[in-house]
Amino acid sequence: MRRGRFIRRAAAGGLLIVAALALSGCNSIGGFAGAAAGVASGAVTSNPAVGYAIGIGVQAATDATTKYIFRNWQKAEQDEIAAIIGNLEIGQSRRWAIVHQVSYGNEHGEVRVTRLIDTPLVLCKEAIMSVDTGEGAQLKRAWYVTSACRSDDVWKWAAAEPAVERWGSLQ
Repeated sequence: MRRGRFIRRAAAGGLLIVAALALSGCNSIGGFAGAAAGVASGAVTSNPAVGYAIGIGVQAATDATTKYIFRNWQKAEQDEIAAIIGNLEIGQSRRWAIVHQVSYGNEHGEVRVTRLIDTPLVLCKEAIMSVDTGEGAQLKRAWYVTSACRSDDVWKWAAAEPAVERWGSLQ
């Protein structure tokens, strides 16, 4: 009888966590995972200290993993845009898009090279880029200024300022 109640409570708690996670977004994944693990382990062991410790550990691991994934997605997006900038001449523009393996965070827009910065140390290009959201009449564009520099034969993202606003603390 006791085990059946525990399973029903755990299932109800799991549903509440999933619903809250869907409403709150990715920034809360670690907190919800830690809370779920802490409640479940605390109930199984009947020791709240064990539940608390496991919950903190799961939250830290989940947060680190989530940040790692988003940093890799951000790097892929920046590398794609930098490669396009490297192939364009001043005044030229081209569409850009990034599609991740998981259909989340896929972005697209336009990039236009505005200036060449050629010094004895480095070759860079300054560009404006848009990030488009919505479709048709609902299309909204946010514009950013960025730079890309050539390192050997590869163009790399060289500006931190637009990234701080665009990608938050992941930069």
